[in-house]
Amino acid sequence: MMLADDLAGKPMVVCVAPTGARRGKGDHPALPITADEIAATARACLDAGAAMIHLHVRDGDGGHSLDPDIYRQACAAVRDAVGRELIIQVTSEAVGRYTPADQMAMVRALQPEAISLAIREIVATSADDSAAADFLGWLVDEAGIVPQYILYSTDDVQRFLALCDTGVIPRKARNLLLVLGRYTVNQRSAPRDLLPLLTVLAEQEEAVGSWGVCAFGAQESACALTAAALGGHPRVGFENNLQLADGSIAPDNASLVAQVRNGAAWLGRPLASADSARQILGVG
Repeated sequence: MMLADDLAGKPMVVCVAPTGARRGKGDHPALPITADEIAATARACLDAGAAMIHLHVRDGDGGHSLDPDIYRQACAAVRDAVGRELIIQVTSEAVGRYTPADQMAMVRALQPEAISLAIREIVATSADDSAAADFLGWLVDEAGIVPQYILYSTDDVQRFLALCDTGVIPRKARNLLLVLGRYTVNQRSAPRDLLPLLTVLAEQEEAVGSWGVCAFGAQESACALTAAALGGHPRVGFENNLQLADGSIAPDNASLVAQVRNGAAWLGRPLASADSARQILGVG
């Protein structure tokens, strides 16, 4: 079920997105850029309650990169730090630099444990349907890589549901990430931003597997816990937000994870371990 009727005992998968594609040390000195910094952040966020890390990497100039070799270095560093106690989900985000073919080629070369895919990038128009169907079929049926489909708007939700109807998106592992407030003034999210997306999804609730939320600004935790109260899973971190709930600057990514962990206790939702998160998400 997309919306949980009873939260009791339903594990909540906390994902941390510690870096993103755009911010740098000038935005926050604790934003992790190098493989070693990302690994140390992964360890701290695991200790704070995370079960998954959403990974971005940078090239030698600090720019967003989908280079498989750079990803391999970062993934190896995280594995050295936490073993398999965190799911490593890499991003395929284009950031205006990469085509759908580039994005799919990276995934085929790297074969990560999990991948995030923006519907509006991978399957932007019907002309992309055939290539996307071949890629996604390989992804889940042959490679055993679990996708998370990123949706930014009600139009994206409708596009996702249409792709499910036509079979472009496989039935297995239909995990969603609903991005709140991407197109609001100053990218400031509010819990109410979730409602239009869930309203459209509810029209075909059976098409949805697990779903999560990420948000911008100081209400990140409020958005995350609103989703958690409805059966969703939160993603937090410096990629989208640098502030604690009181508006002060967070000292590190782990503090944002800890906020959500503490709120989950009031909801009666236990935190998922990486192994239970793998079961929830359908990871190999």
